[in-house]
Amino acid sequence: MRAVTTLLVLTNLPDRPSAEALARELVEARLAACVNILAACRSVYRWQGEIETANEVPLLIKTSGERYAALETAIRDRHPYQLPEVIALPVSAGLPDYLAWVASSCRPDELPDAAR
Repeated sequence: MRAVTTLLVLTNLPDRPSAEALARELVEARLAACVNILAACRSVYRWQGEIETANEVPLLIKTSGERYAALETAIRDRHPYQLPEVIALPVSAGLPDYLAWVASSCRPDELPDAAR
């Protein structure tokens, strides 16, 4: 049995309702084992040559490396921003039982055929 890579994916949404909707969709589709919706924050960034600020709701998404491409596509398809932040960080260590749970929760073979 080969080791499954676990990833922590970061993105930000403009408000809590859109963050909650995306989080639920990702977990329901087995693209994420768990999504933490954090408290709103203030972001400062450069966009199209100007310094911008925005209130955003960060998401911490736990997934498997095997599901990353589909997760990225789902975020891009559902995200209201023209260029959403999608950053994946590899998890180099963690509680083995938790990492196994992430892997099994994201396994597409657990889906009914119609949902694949």
